[in-house]
Amino acid sequence: MNTHGAHDPHAAHRPAAPKGPQDPHASHDSVAPEASHASHDQHAGHSPAMFRDKFWLSLVLTVPVVYWSMHVQELLGYRAPEFTGAAWIPPVLGTIVFLYGGLVFLRGAWRELTARLPGMMTLISLAITVAFVFSWVVQLGLVAAEALWWELATLVTIMLLGHWIEMRSILQAQGALQELAKLLPDTATRVTASGEETVPVAALQVGDVVLVRPGERVPVDGKVVKGTSDLNEAMLTGESRPVRKQEGEEVIAASINGEGALRVEVTGTGEQTKLSGIMRLVADAQSSKSRAQHLADRAARILTIVAIASAALTMIVWQIAGATLDFSIVRVVTVLVIACPHALGLAVPLVVAISTSIGARNGLLVRDRRGLEEARKLNVVIFDKTGTLTLGEFRVVEMAVADGTTEGDALRIAAALEGESEHPIARGIVRTAEDRKLIVPAASGFRAITGKGVAATVEGADYFLGGPALLAAESARIPDGLRAAADAAASRGQAAIHLLRGGEALAVFAVADAIREESREAIRALHERGIEVAMLTGDAQAVADAVAKELGIDRVFAQVLPEDKARKVQEMQREGMKVAMVGDGVNDAPALATADIGIAIGAGTDVAVEAGHIVLVRSDPRDIPKIVSLSRATYRKMLQNLWWAAGYNIVAIPLAAGVLARWDILLTPALGAVFMSASTVVVAINAQLLKRAEL
Repeated sequence: MNTHGAHDPHAAHRPAAPKGPQDPHASHDSVAPEASHASHDQHAGHSPAMFRDKFWLSLVLTVPVVYWSMHVQELLGYRAPEFTGAAWIPPVLGTIVFLYGGLVFLRGAWRELTARLPGMMTLISLAITVAFVFSWVVQLGLVAAEALWWELATLVTIMLLGHWIEMRSILQAQGALQELAKLLPDTATRVTASGEETVPVAALQVGDVVLVRPGERVPVDGKVVKGTSDLNEAMLTGESRPVRKQEGEEVIAASINGEGALRVEVTGTGEQTKLSGIMRLVADAQSSKSRAQHLADRAARILTIVAIASAALTMIVWQIAGATLDFSIVRVVTVLVIACPHALGLAVPLVVAISTSIGARNGLLVRDRRGLEEARKLNVVIFDKTGTLTLGEFRVVEMAVADGTTEGDALRIAAALEGESEHPIARGIVRTAEDRKLIVPAASGFRAITGKGVAATVEGADYFLGGPALLAAESARIPDGLRAAADAAASRGQAAIHLLRGGEALAVFAVADAIREESREAIRALHERGIEVAMLTGDAQAVADAVAKELGIDRVFAQVLPEDKARKVQEMQREGMKVAMVGDGVNDAPALATADIGIAIGAGTDVAVEAGHIVLVRSDPRDIPKIVSLSRATYRKMLQNLWWAAGYNIVAIPLAAGVLARWDILLTPALGAVFMSASTVVVAINAQLLKRAEL
């Protein structure tokens, strides 16, 4: 019910968005795969499902390879069943694993070498190719040594597992753009000289007139040519209050119409809408991120060079020393096998998987590990206001009462007067009474005073509730204390609602978007860690300043348009700061994607969740400091694992090359594979120790 002129009466109706195929906006979706590939070139064209399927099939084939391996039988002291052809199980199945599971690494190595950036894919390919060729050379009796079929099969399988884990944690870019496209309806009602017709949104042209019924989403950017209504633009502009729209005013595609019908002249469709502009900003932010040169990739590149150089040097030295060709080949293979990145390939993905599960238990959903890695260097957190620091719902945030009236009595009577109203400020008064568990009496004789407020009889007395227009109409007497409270509320951009009885004001309620209680503690914890706090909002400066003062926020950016939020983030980044952005709305998505770490409120829109690097599942800002602790602990474990995975080669490679051969200390390829596997176990155990980290 629209009765309170002083409330800036805006409908609070929020219907479900139309759902269904999004063909008219299919062009938006196509951006995402490019963005995700740009961020991780070595996995271009790959998917988590592909690595998953290859891993499981390779694992099934690897089990019999390992079981029938003579070396494994000797190590574990058992004898596998013998039958005709049993000896060919390891070479046949090992070859299948190499061709089926290893092909993805061979192709990746080709791309790395073509780009002159040898890395993990090159090192893996080198290891499995050498093991494959050497094993067939041994199998055919050309060299007297032990074949490496089980080592080859397990290496391929473990590498597939590591890359499957990695892909699940980094290929998340497409979702944000898909969720943005879903905000637009598929069809619109176009008004023509012959009547109304339903047409696809893609068929609309500039100058067309569309009818937007109550509860519908606006299909295009346009200008109101007939009608008056309140539109909910919060998901696009960040404005917490529904906005009154009348003839001549602009409307934004995807905003939600309130209780009135509007006729809108189309001024922008498709790529020209503000929503499409936001989508482009999200895509640009995601695709502009430089290729993540993770520590594992850099270590793999160095290890590749070291392994190849060591193998070549080993062959040259032993041939000069007069060793047989068979002996020299075995030494070379041992060097290359012991440099295999079993441990290196799992060093980072294992830590990522464990840190992700730790985060989930602490209310943190890690969607993009790059954000988690950057959090350890964080020195400023930017909060969106509406729905992040605040509830995104109206509440009575302050009140003052006249002598002889208690706050509880004034609030329950006001709630009784507003009990049947759907007005957002009215609902805020009612919810505040509910939050305080007050018993609200029944109201009778309810009547609306157009543009001024409401009146009703409660507990035998007549009461009025409304804003300044009601005070003037009733010539109400206002005590000085209430007048001061109302003026203070107005200076903060809050609605001041008065309760009247007998021509005298009994109470004044300051109604505004309520601050989350958790926000105070979160900001205090960030300040204790030396992290600056800033706030971005589309609200007026007075509203923003009031929230910032109450919470102790360091910087305030008010009346910021969606396209400017990302620019504000970039400005702080240019100051040399590592920036985290915390938000919950569509308008926050570009800033979330642009920030070094985007933190989405879990109760917010799907778009914000998809664009964020980390999601606060509990929607509790107090979980933000935990991100920093988790990031630091995760980084320490990554470094430790990488040092072990790559560092043990400092000792292992010289031994494999035969530097102690004079003392009859030689590593066979099979023993080298055992040492390599042992390093994998060490890395796995060390990664598990991350679970002890305290957040």
